[in-house]
This record gives sequence, structure tokens and C-alpha cells, in this order.
Amino acid sequence: MSDPQQYHGTTILAVRHRGHTAVGGDGQVTLGEAVIKQRATKVRRLSGGVVAGFAGSAADALGLLERFEKKLGEHSGQLRRAAVELAKEWRTDRALRRLEATLVLADREALLLVSGQGDVIEPDDGVLAVGSGAPVARAAALALLRHTKLDARRVVEAALAIAAELCIYTNAEINVEEVE
Repeated sequence: MSDPQQYHGTTILAVRHRGHTAVGGDGQVTLGEAVIKQRATKVRRLSGGVVAGFAGSAADALGLLERFEKKLGEHSGQLRRAAVELAKEWRTDRALRRLEATLVLADREALLLVSGQGDVIEPDDGVLAVGSGAPVARAAALALLRHTKLDARRVVEAALAIAAELCIYTNAEINVEEVE
């Protein structure tokens, strides 16, 4: 699997702050050096109150999200357990191992990054970012959290806007979903 930070055309940012979680993504899709779509939706609501964002191949990510929803059902809506089971299957199954995507998953209790390398990571600081603009979006979110009184949604929107200004693979067509 490719390094999640090498995905071009996607920036996903999730922030958990003051008991609220927001997940956002830009809308740009690139193919090689060309922008082919401006308003893609890379953040979705899933069953059980889970919000998911993805970086990488859209087809791969959508297939993984379907598998994740099945795992979520099998494990009574427990996000952490379902994520661990998906990561184990993703890492060990020959066909799944070839999938190139990274998932950001959030519910009321957890915020997780899940990858095909077997990663299930919950950040200490409540901020996760993946994709080409991830370093900029994460840095901006951390600065905003430390030096403003913005809520989680506004931090995600502002940090993604900053990433859009600096990363050529990220645009300002931002879609944000909040965990309910």
C-alpha cells in the first residue's frame, strides 16, 4: 500500500474538541497533473452515527467502507472493535491488501485512522489528517485549537481552507460532517 501522505487530490481532517467531532474533506480529484473534479464528496455518514472520510482510491475506499459497515453491525456498533477487525482483514486478505486508501472514522466516543498496513490509530490530541494536504491541515488545526475559541467544525473548515491555499492537490470546496 502507498503511504497515506502521498495521496494526491485529497485532504481529510478530523477534529475532536470540547466533546464535539467534525470530519471534513476538500473536493478536488486529480488524475496525474490534471484536476478532473472540483466537488467530490470524500466525507460520508455511515450507520450507527459514524462519520467517515477517506483518502486514496475512491473505489477502494468505498468498498472498504461497505466492509466496515458490516463489521460495525457484527460488533454491535462498537467503532474501535469494528475498526480493528477491518484492519486485520485488510492486512491479511490478499485481495484487500492491494487496496490503496486510508479511512478516518469517528463516532461519539472515538476518532480513528485505519489503514491497510494494520494501523488503527487514535490521536492523543484529537486531530487526524490524511492525504496530500495533511501536514498543513493538521498544523493549522492544532494552531487554531490552541489559540482560538473556535468549535470543532469551524477549526476543520478554517484549517482545510488554509491547506487549500498551500497544497496544489487540495481545493476550497470543503465538505464537513459532524458526529451527532
